[in-house]
Order: sequence, then structure tokens, then C-alpha cells
Amino acid sequence: MANSPSSKKRARQTERRTEVNKARRSRIRTFIRKVEEAISSGDKTAAVEALRVAQPEIMRGVTKGVTHKNTASRKVSRLAGRVKALSA
Repeated sequence: MANSPSSKKRARQTERRTEVNKARRSRIRTFIRKVEEAISSGDKTAAVEALRVAQPEIMRGVTKGVTHKNTASRKVSRLAGRVKALSA
């Protein structure tokens, strides 16, 4: 348990940041899920549109420190590959 005033403040700040980061991570997952649903339905135009909207959201997670840059790039790349495979 935090004892000094600075460590108590740090604990409060961590609680608030955790809530914000949890909301951001959830939001990113929602966008990814929308792309995956469009892919599974086989609707290429919807999948392309969903990916176009999801990509900046996923990368925003990197700038906010929620995900690692390579992780976000990998997710975008794999989703783009799956969307591209729909037309084949």
C-alpha cells in the first residue's frame, strides 16, 4: 500500500490512466471486430470501409501508449491481407 503522499498520488493517477487505457483498448477491439465481421460476411466493400476506419484508430493506440507499434502494424497488416484475399 502507498504510504508517502507522492506514492498515494501516483496510485490515484494510475487508477485514472488504467480506466482511460481500458476504454481505448476496448474501442480498438470493437473496430477490429467490425472489420472481422465484414470479412466473415464476405462483403468486400464493407470490409474495405471498416478497415479504412479501423486503421487510424489502431495506430492512435500506439501514440497513446496503449499498444506497441509493431503489434498495431501487425494487426493492420493481417487485417489488410484478409480483406485483400476477399477479392480473390
